Amino acid sequence: MTPITTTAELTAFCNQLKGQPFVAVDTEFMRETTYWPKLCLIQAAAPNAEAVIDPLADGIDLSPFLEILRDETILKVFHAARQDVEIFNNLQAMPGPMFDTQVAGMAAGFGEQIAYDALVRTMLKIEIDKSSRFTDWSRRPLSDSQLSYALADVTHLAKLFPMLKAKLEAEGRLVWVTDEMANLTNPATYDVSPDNAWKRLKPRRHTAKYLAVFKAVAAWRERTAQTRDQPRGRILKDEAIDEIATQCPTDAAAVDRMRSVPKGFSGSRFGPEMLEAVKEALADPEANAPVIERAKPQHNPAAGAVVELLKVLLKARAEDAGVASKLIATVADLEQIANDDNAKTPALAGWRREAFGEDALRVKRGELALVLDGARVRVVEVRRAPRQAAE
Repeated sequence: MTPITTTAELTAFCNQLKGQPFVAVDTEFMRETTYWPKLCLIQAAAPNAEAVIDPLADGIDLSPFLEILRDETILKVFHAARQDVEIFNNLQAMPGPMFDTQVAGMAAGFGEQIAYDALVRTMLKIEIDKSSRFTDWSRRPLSDSQLSYALADVTHLAKLFPMLKAKLEAEGRLVWVTDEMANLTNPATYDVSPDNAWKRLKPRRHTAKYLAVFKAVAAWRERTAQTRDQPRGRILKDEAIDEIATQCPTDAAAVDRMRSVPKGFSGSRFGPEMLEAVKEALADPEANAPVIERAKPQHNPAAGAVVELLKVLLKARAEDAGVASKLIATVADLEQIANDDNAKTPALAGWRREAFGEDALRVKRGELALVLDGARVRVVEVRRAPRQAAE
């Protein structure tokens, strides 16, 4: 098998993709030792065309394929798309419109985050050869077996997509997947600006001093990781950011006393830079601290018990619908509903409200009950006795 290695070959292949109803896409990349993912292969398959593209080939210009990704008339099909989409977003080519077969598998009743090989096995009755699974995709040349393994990811995907789509259409659930794609194709999902790096973490305190340092150190780490092209954790662990924000060190000796900071960190090139970020944050904590919307205090003393009831209801409704419960609601959604009938949560909007949210509110009002029927939980209407007329 010969991969596409020139711009001319890529242009010719992309001309074949134009006008196709969909194209299945996958990537092979490396990022174990880098901040930015290193794109090593792109695989693409449409109903009448398929190829492996080598983005590491000398002089190749990926623009023709990036234009296909941006083409709104062609549906882009991925499986577990997030990391692939992140790579293309970095290349200013957010795929759209898009269909993720992992999300679709959840909606079709194949379980939580079904793996690609399991979906292929279930729907196509094919066992995928995993012998090239741990290939170093950055090495050249790649063998025929490695290239065939990579291409199979999209050739199988192109076959199972129409089947999966038809199943969802027949069950009236295609819109469920469409709704989920909005988050996957939102550029904000892949924001790596240093000033927003703190949002990836979980601040444990809410004082201005803590938050100002927390944000500053997270931003410093993000800039450093990006500049040096190293994983964030190799610069500084997440737990160290929390400890630094708690202790607010201003000299090397204070840094050396911290348990989560690597030994010798203060004397490295990173130490003075990090301390400078801390000092800048402490110069005006009120101005430098990010604004965090605090969760409203729980006014419902029974909220904890309500959440437990809603967990059982969610499991029952998910089983009834033959869909993964994670697709319908999260524990955070349940907590919000337990405390607020008008909570701004996806579980109380659109198809999720119909599948679960309305029943959740009815459970809170005592209109529905959960009954154990053997090994299965049933949801039943509560029959209220009529009030007797006053004598």
